[in-house]
Amino acid sequence: MRISGGTSARRFLKVPEGIGVRPTPDKVKRALFNSLGDRVVDARIFDLFAGSGALGLEALSRGARSVVSVELSARHARFYRDNLESSGLPRDAVELRVQDVFTVIQQMLAAGRLFDLVLADPPYGPKNTNQRSTSFAQRLLDNPALPRLLAPGGLFVLGHTKRDTLELVAPWQERKLLKHGDTVVRFLQGTDRCEPERSVTGSPDPGIGI
Repeated sequence: MRISGGTSARRFLKVPEGIGVRPTPDKVKRALFNSLGDRVVDARIFDLFAGSGALGLEALSRGARSVVSVELSARHARFYRDNLESSGLPRDAVELRVQDVFTVIQQMLAAGRLFDLVLADPPYGPKNTNQRSTSFAQRLLDNPALPRLLAPGGLFVLGHTKRDTLELVAPWQERKLLKHGDTVVRFLQGTDRCEPERSVTGSPDPGIGI
């Protein structure tokens, strides 16, 4: 795994070993950030289920102003800190919280924080057939506080497995969809905060469907 673009491009990222670890694949990450293009530059990032820093550090390398990353596992957070240290990126631009994601969402709301991009690639949920998803991805969509953390024109970028059928609830509206293998990435806006859509620059890698 490595940072794919920006000032720290090609820097390797360490990830914990184990079957429960699923970092965002480099090809998916590259397509995601190519699609975001200049939206990342000077953006305030809220990085949920941050793991060892694949998305948060990529955003910082590509010009994000600040990153608030949330990871419940202390072990994964240690890898995140090590990766930040070795990346050459500014440590003071990152706020790493070793807490439950849903607790931090409420804390950010209470503090009046706003973000230009919310990035989340949570652990995959099971296949759901003839029942509503109970995955972390669906819980994020259902959380009423999350859309209130987006600045006007902001985006919520959510990764999940294609076997996890999600229900888009108000106020979320899908702007774009990427697919690669078992991974789906949705670009969402809250309809109560929508502004005229900004153009999305860049193009995904070959093999990534839109």
